[in-house]
Amino acid sequence: MTTTDSRAPGRWAALLLALITPIVAEFTLGNPPLSQAWLLLLWVPIYGGGTVLVRELVRRSGAGWPAILLLGAAYGIVEEGLVLQSLSSPTLYGVADWAPRILGLNSAYTELNILYHAVFSVALPILLADLLFPGLRRRPYLGRTGLVVAAAAFVLGGVLLRWSVAAFMDPGYQAPAPIVAGCLAAVALLAAVALGVGPRLSSAPVEPSAPRGLPPRPWTVGVSCGLAAFGYLALLYPFGGAVQPAFTRGGWVAVPMLAAAALAVVAGWLVRRWTTGGGWTDRHSLALACGALTAHTVFGLIANAETLADRIGLAVLGLVMIGLLALLGRRLTAYPVGSC
Repeated sequence: MTTTDSRAPGRWAALLLALITPIVAEFTLGNPPLSQAWLLLLWVPIYGGGTVLVRELVRRSGAGWPAILLLGAAYGIVEEGLVLQSLSSPTLYGVADWAPRILGLNSAYTELNILYHAVFSVALPILLADLLFPGLRRRPYLGRTGLVVAAAAFVLGGVLLRWSVAAFMDPGYQAPAPIVAGCLAAVALLAAVALGVGPRLSSAPVEPSAPRGLPPRPWTVGVSCGLAAFGYLALLYPFGGAVQPAFTRGGWVAVPMLAAAALAVVAGWLVRRWTTGGGWTDRHSLALACGALTAHTVFGLIANAETLADRIGLAVLGLVMIGLLALLGRRLTAYPVGSC
């Protein structure tokens, strides 16, 4: 088999990852509705290129899921802080009214979106790709040329988004130099920690060890992750006519912001404990993704779908998503179990 032939499965996996990322991150939340599906043309380069780039860097460095989440947070800072500049804009999306601005940043929106991008724009699409292509999960999908293409798509996608969405919805705004410098420093720090000192994922087979505490059943994992995802979104994203998160007013917004941070810490600790204690399988990983994505779409139906057509479109998309995840669950029986 030639080198080109041997890399073909990785290229298909990378392409699928690039395509599903904006669908998972944006459309399954109902933001925007399916009637604006043409926006995929704007989002695939930055979302797809960014997530593929994150996966390639992590797999090449030998790092693991903590590194994916850290680079996912860095991705969120790039998109929201440097490209759209929504983290600091006083007018874009109206998010400056959600909570007090801290150091020039829209505090509640920043808290919501950095973790949102880390999980829904990066980690979950990569997890789904790993489940779809189990034989490739521990190695890069692409060669050097593919890595350069992914990086170029990410950069060009950022430029495209800046010149289109940001220029149209927030004309004339430019983040202050200290905000830009702070975002760049945060991205550099997260990347250094992720790729320099993060936990490593060995390419060698993992030797079985005595379980230190078996994870719960997959359905329990799914329900728990679904509740955590829904709770985090509901605590930080104003809905139902609310102006501030969780229907609060004034300084009381600190309560849901602190609650969301605590929820994220507890959920992260539980997932880390479950995945490292022994007994975690691909069915657990799929249940985690199913729970988070289903709750994510349910919240979109409540918070984002404004018209009956939007609700029907999002509900149909959610049902298709659940059906595809169910088919993936049946397919997993043909493969050995693996760690998340």
